[in-house]
Amino acid sequence: MRTKRANIDSLNLSHAQLEAVFIYHEDYSIETVKTKSVFNPTAWSKAFGKTLTQNIIEAKIIHTYLGLRLPLKTYSRSKDTPVVEFAGLHGYNERSTLLTQTLRELESQLQETRVIRIDIAIDFKGKMPKSITKALSKTREPFRWKNTTYYKTAKEKKVNQKMDIKIYDKALYAGLDYPMMRLEFCFKNDYLKKVQLKDIESLYSKMQKSIKRATGLDVKIERFFSL
Repeated sequence: MRTKRANIDSLNLSHAQLEAVFIYHEDYSIETVKTKSVFNPTAWSKAFGKTLTQNIIEAKIIHTYLGLRLPLKTYSRSKDTPVVEFAGLHGYNERSTLLTQTLRELESQLQETRVIRIDIAIDFKGKMPKSITKALSKTREPFRWKNTTYYKTAKEKKVNQKMDIKIYDKALYAGLDYPMMRLEFCFKNDYLKKVQLKDIESLYSKMQKSIKRATGLDVKIERFFSL
């Protein structure tokens, strides 16, 4: 099988001074949703379609000049390092285009942030190749939740801080008029080992090997940044 293109779809970045990037930038404003003295979960659910979980001790919405809203979260396990989430960078819609533009505009100011999650998307027009699901099933047990099939090893618990693998119908989520299945690898904090954004490309080879080992698929992660 020839080398398949893979793309960064989501990226979570963390840093103690992360909020300052947006506070002192005229193109952004911050709306506080949850702190010790503020609690407005309705604003959060309207912005992101999700509820605030208990492990999020502070939550804020970053409003961009392009009309985007980005989640800024502080978790109980890392109280001094907020996280900004760029989710849906490779989504076949206008929001993805604007989100990509935003991240690239902020790239120089986010160099020292720590990468704590990367979602790598590999898309297939039509059906998912049987060779991939067969390879995954050799060492992982598939289980379906709503419209997504997850593949986990026997040792993995419900929450895994290293890597998740899933397959879902991207056409359904993106509103495409042609069939598209997505294989997604979510690489998390324990896998990424405190790599900063400026060194993100040092992770590409490692991630490509992990994808190859799990699926037998040769992939090349597309260069995203101008580093």
